[in-house]
Amino acid sequence: MPMREDCRHYQSRTYASGEVARFCVLDMAPDAPWRCPDNCPVYERRLADAGWTHGKLTEPALEEEPPEVPAADAADLLENAEEIIAAVAPDVAAEARKREHKEERRSGSSGSGPRSWFKRKGSSPR
Repeated sequence: MPMREDCRHYQSRTYASGEVARFCVLDMAPDAPWRCPDNCPVYERRLADAGWTHGKLTEPALEEEPPEVPAADAADLLENAEEIIAAVAPDVAAEARKREHKEERRSGSSGSGPRSWFKRKGSSPR
């Protein structure tokens, strides 16, 4: 069954590069963005879209499923990719925090805000 765009748990995001990510927020569609499982146990029709008109740019057409990738291999590939991302995510987040902290020190904003601008000489920090 193709991805059910009318499901409450379906999401689509378009990035600045033009790439479109389509997925199930409950991670119940292992073959996303091409297929939802037949008779999905968590399928719920989206109610918020009732009566709305979608423009042409709202939901780009779904690209064709690659014919050379068997479903089992695609699921394994996606699972492996998810494991790789989960393994490096803590390191990447720590590196980003370190870079932000370095930028804050370089720019002189230590988080104390405008109060630090008007301190008297010799006054102790709070």
